[in-house]
Amino acid sequence: MNNVAAVLKRKNFQPVSVPAGTSVIDALRIMAEKNIGSLVVMKEQQYMGIVSERDYSRKVVLKGKNSNETKVEEIMSTDLPEIKPSDSIEYCMELMSGKNIRYMPVFENGQLTGIISMSDAVKETILAQKETINQLSSYIHS
Repeated sequence: MNNVAAVLKRKNFQPVSVPAGTSVIDALRIMAEKNIGSLVVMKEQQYMGIVSERDYSRKVVLKGKNSNETKVEEIMSTDLPEIKPSDSIEYCMELMSGKNIRYMPVFENGQLTGIISMSDAVKETILAQKETINQLSSYIHS
């Protein structure tokens, strides 16, 4: 099975980030505009956390907070495990399943290089299984 680096290469885009002081409503607009479920929260070029639609629903809507006044730094997830490009997709899926999270930051030499989502991990697993099936099929028919 491939590693995180292969997934990031296939995705071929940098994570979208917002400053820590961005309002939740503006973050939601960006997510909707870009058709993504999370944003990286930065403060002076430093990674602070990830804010997701799940953070919004649980930490704003269910608590009756105002989306215009609440800042992303107030609701972002900061306790996410950090992974490396060399980590396996299987390892990522175990972490995400075990900790019930959907997004994880990828760091290389202390720098954020990407975000891996549960969806990315599932797609990569399916691709690897298809490749195995094709190889076995070729072997059987040769």
